[in-house]
Amino acid sequence: MRQLLLLLLLGWVPPGWAQPAPAFTVVPLGVKGGLAEGNLSAYLVAAAGSPGYIALDAGSLRPGVEKAVANHVFTAPVEEVLRQQIKGYCLSHPHLDHVAGLLLNAPDDAPKPIYGLPACLATVQQDYFNWRAWPNFGNGGPPPALGKYQLRALVPGQETPLENTPLSVQAFELSHGPGMQSTAFLVRSRESYLLYLGDTGADEQEKSHYLRALWRAIAPLVQAHQVKAIFIEASYPNSQPPAQLFGHLTPVLLLRELGALAQLTGSAALRGLPVVVTHLKPSPGNEAIIKQELAAGNALQARFIFPEQGVKLVF
Repeated sequence: MRQLLLLLLLGWVPPGWAQPAPAFTVVPLGVKGGLAEGNLSAYLVAAAGSPGYIALDAGSLRPGVEKAVANHVFTAPVEEVLRQQIKGYCLSHPHLDHVAGLLLNAPDDAPKPIYGLPACLATVQQDYFNWRAWPNFGNGGPPPALGKYQLRALVPGQETPLENTPLSVQAFELSHGPGMQSTAFLVRSRESYLLYLGDTGADEQEKSHYLRALWRAIAPLVQAHQVKAIFIEASYPNSQPPAQLFGHLTPVLLLRELGALAQLTGSAALRGLPVVVTHLKPSPGNEAIIKQELAAGNALQARFIFPEQGVKLVF
């Protein structure tokens, strides 16, 4: 018995023991938090085995798809992936490093929906799709409205099906600095969930309770091991002054927020939970320091993952 326990701890699976089937396929199209113009926040998510993806943010699209095709993640040509396999977009907030790829590729895109909270969609329609900054590819705003994109407003906490996919999504409000609303998307495939947070500051810095409310909402799902991964940012090292966080997290703040979740779930529920670290600012030395600081403070034993552009993840 002792030998069997040791083998199991080392990762050995006895013949005939079933491995949990994956629930989600994720293809990072952009993983950096600014500066790297061709590698900005965008993550394709599909139900495992489905060819239909939803883009969670769209900072960089084409460069990421080109890398994914080169890595044999997709067998279809780049244009087909962009037009046909991406079925829609969930935008966390309208900052350019989260929407630039969508705007630049809009002329050659196929009609599809854009999902977001009303304030985000209003900025996209009024400030981008207005015939001054960019042609009006939306379904409202100044005429002529080309109607390529149908802007679909999400109601916080209310589950909405994502068109032409087997997925659905719930939106939760986040705070991304003074006056900027951001969004967390809880994506469901059957009984499994993936949580993606757009840019966010910590509750203590933002003087808000948005993250606490999000943790309360997902705690039962985490306890039941239905949340397969959490995507959350760590933009700056711990040395970044609080006054210069601009609505972002550092490793110590990220770990503190995971600790707040663990208070609701029990620490055992987070042990081994995949936490995909997004939006690292690619300034010289930053990434290595952020990785070191997260590893040093990882008392909860979460499994931190640092995504690479065009490299598939499965959860």
